[in-house]
Amino acid sequence: MDAYILIITLLSIVIVILGVSWFKWHAFISLTIASLFLAIFTGMSWDKIVKAYETGVGGVLGHLVGILALGTILGKMLSESGAGLQIANYFVKIFGEKKLPWAMFASGFIIGIPVFFEVGILILLPLVISIQQATKKNLLLISLPAIAGLSIVHGLVPPHPGAVAAIGIYDANLGRVLLYSLFIAIPAGIIGGPLYAKFISTRVTPSGESGLIQVDESQSKKLPGVGISFLSILMPVILMVLGTFAPFIELPENGVKFLEFIGSPLIALLISCFAAFYFLGFRQGIGRNQIKKFVDECILPVGSIILIIGAGGGFKQVLIDSGVGETIGNMAENLSLSPLVLAFLIAGLIRIATGSATVALTTAAGIVSPIIANMTGVNLELLVIVTGAGSLMFSHVNDAGFWMVKEYLGLSIKEAFKTWTVLETILSFVAFIGAFVLDIFI
Repeated sequence: MDAYILIITLLSIVIVILGVSWFKWHAFISLTIASLFLAIFTGMSWDKIVKAYETGVGGVLGHLVGILALGTILGKMLSESGAGLQIANYFVKIFGEKKLPWAMFASGFIIGIPVFFEVGILILLPLVISIQQATKKNLLLISLPAIAGLSIVHGLVPPHPGAVAAIGIYDANLGRVLLYSLFIAIPAGIIGGPLYAKFISTRVTPSGESGLIQVDESQSKKLPGVGISFLSILMPVILMVLGTFAPFIELPENGVKFLEFIGSPLIALLISCFAAFYFLGFRQGIGRNQIKKFVDECILPVGSIILIIGAGGGFKQVLIDSGVGETIGNMAENLSLSPLVLAFLIAGLIRIATGSATVALTTAAGIVSPIIANMTGVNLELLVIVTGAGSLMFSHVNDAGFWMVKEYLGLSIKEAFKTWTVLETILSFVAFIGAFVLDIFI
């Protein structure tokens, strides 16, 4: 019976992979079909199938919809106001031309915290092209560190959707995930960014030209101040960290509760959005109608991510209610395979097959969550991080990020494999090793 359940579970994962990669279904459709297949063939009663799926979707999305929407709005304001460019300019000025790779890594890392990877690229790459044209250095030496900073934050650090979804599925503590992920992401990003860029830039030069338009330097006077730009980007992180440490601060009980309230991701991002509306909007001469237009533009694409994450939650619940999680858990315990290794490998395999870090992270978390339900001593926060690390590895032609980087940097497919694909895999494995090392000490 255990073997049968395992085969059905593997087939359901194959359905997700084939649905996205071969049939070209949206990941939401693939995950939903896989959930129904799993439920029916593991013998769940008909009256419980839809209820289990809906419970799973609601459980994951209940705390996530507002965070996703507000995070996207904040990212849009940072992009449109030029706050992201201002920070990148500041780092270049501080580090100097010789340490440009480190300046660009710092820019990508800081800018990447509140914005999606794609938005971060749109903020940073025009500046990268401008710097390359001014310094005549290899474009890869300047661009790869920035991209590494954006990517590692996107994969591991909340409030990014994949990390927040995994936190919800594993029931991990957001504050601790934030602290641990920053601790792990910095060395991983340095190895995959400035250090790898220095190595590969002497061996590969982009054969094509970037299609990006150079930034108009005459616009620099309109950019918000450096302090305001930093404050706008870091405000949600500061508030969340404050909420995490609130119980350790000597304050009246109501004061602690208030700090925990404003430090919750939803409220932290809501406060940050209104601060951005004022400091990056009204004070920069951007009117209410324009701000409303920005919000409308960035909210629409969030729908797709919400559907994928919700379906991943539904898949997870079917795994639990059908008894699959308990069966796989017993088998995993017999194999003595660490949950951290299991989560990393499952996320990596799904990422390679589907090309989507979000699908990989959500699906892997859904599979591993029931397995660890009866285990003791599992660090849930590090489990979130290794699942995120697995979801980064080996980006190739089925990943939108692969094509985005290829086109924007003027790379051939072969060059994109040598640079972007290797960079992503370095980030993945170094973050995984970092989490294992951290697990020894905590």
